[in-house]
Amino acid sequence: MGSKNKLKRFRENETFGNVLQPSREEAVQGNFHLKGKWGSDFFKNENPIILELGCGKGEYSVGLAERYPENNFIGIDIKGARFWRGAKTAVENGLHNVGFLRTQIELIENFFAEGEVSEIWITFPDPQIKYKRTKHRLTNTEFLQRYKRILKPDGVVNLKTDSEFMHGYTLGLLHGEGHEVVYANHNVYKNEGSPEIVTAIQTFYEKQYLEQNKPITYIRFKIK
Repeated sequence: MGSKNKLKRFRENETFGNVLQPSREEAVQGNFHLKGKWGSDFFKNENPIILELGCGKGEYSVGLAERYPENNFIGIDIKGARFWRGAKTAVENGLHNVGFLRTQIELIENFFAEGEVSEIWITFPDPQIKYKRTKHRLTNTEFLQRYKRILKPDGVVNLKTDSEFMHGYTLGLLHGEGHEVVYANHNVYKNEGSPEIVTAIQTFYEKQYLEQNKPITYIRFKIK
């Protein structure tokens, strides 16, 4: 994407009421104005809040919002030019139960209060295969503890990935640390028992993976 195109998207994001782009200073200080108030002040209701981490173009967040109007969805990514597409689609389709937050996932606790989130989706994250990249892996111990602090006591996390490495690493970690694996499947499109929510929405890249016959894996779990 050209820099001219990027700038155009950044400018358009600023006009969208469903996009929040806090400054680094705001993010680090931890006094974000919607922390603990997403329901009352942003969505104007008390419906469950569901996050998509590393939301990319926002296709999953928008797809979930369309299918489940009784829930609120927030797509989170550091790349605003990417989720511009999802934000624009939501505005055009009059979807009021989805928003987008531009920040690093490492800072997530600065934006959500303890127990404010009902569910988390992690869709096709970078598996960070190299050992020195482990700290950036979105299902490592540190990230799981961050999620636990913002999730409700019975909150769940969903991991959907084309990376068998990420699937195996996460399953091993969950079993090793004593977390509860609610459901796990290493090929959701070949298994008739797969939850509909997992197969009903396909991202742009997911369609490409399926064309290449790459199995799509899924884990649903609770952090203890």
